[in-house]
Amino acid sequence: MSRNPFHLVDFSPWPLTGSMGALFLTSGLVGWFHGYSPLGAILGFMLVLMTMLQWWRDVIREATFQGSHTMRVSKGLRWGMILFIVSEILFFFAFFWAYFHSSLAPSLELGSCWPPAGITPLNPFEVPLLNTGVLLASGVTVTWAHHSLMEGDRLGAIQGLGMTVLLGAYFTFLQGMEYYEATFTIADGAYGSTFFVATGFHGLHVLIGTSFLLVCLTRTVLQHFSTGHHFGFEAAAWYWHFVDVVWLFLYLSIYWWGS
Repeated sequence: MSRNPFHLVDFSPWPLTGSMGALFLTSGLVGWFHGYSPLGAILGFMLVLMTMLQWWRDVIREATFQGSHTMRVSKGLRWGMILFIVSEILFFFAFFWAYFHSSLAPSLELGSCWPPAGITPLNPFEVPLLNTGVLLASGVTVTWAHHSLMEGDRLGAIQGLGMTVLLGAYFTFLQGMEYYEATFTIADGAYGSTFFVATGFHGLHVLIGTSFLLVCLTRTVLQHFSTGHHFGFEAAAWYWHFVDVVWLFLYLSIYWWGS
């Protein structure tokens, strides 16, 4: 067989276990929300968690110890991450479209006004503004970690990543408290559905990004990254900056303008 510059991965069970975990998690959550046993959701969550850990282990082994991620492979991974972020941009574009479709020309059922009659929106200068500062600060710390990594300052990279993970967790906590104290729900018409779907999916992306950065922090402590070979961290940093930018649009359009 002729050699090629690409990495042909070995057969892996993790796509199958991941898809089964997603199926059990989704159907289990739906059943749980309708009063059935949460066992299916718990099983699905455990399968997804196991898949994440095992798949990350395999990718880390290929990149760090087996030398499979050559410059040609890394270039392909970069393009893959870029295209993934573009797809995420279009994903959130659909939510903004739905929001502005309802808010720019509110129907009679909404009271011909926005926010609709009977809805008390959240004050944009309280928790939402604090969350904006938290995410902007996290963008600074992840950039600090990136530059420290490129300069060979491992301690600075660990400190920057650690602060970013803490800020991401703090953002999630604040958003959870905001949801708990909100005077409206996802069932409150177009306003509730567009608000909670858009901000909720962003919160999910913050959780995913925080988990990415936590893995990168662990790998930095274990000295898996070098000054010229750390695309795993770069991909997580790109994703985190994307999450920051989406939040700015959410804050300006839904929290500030929409209030």
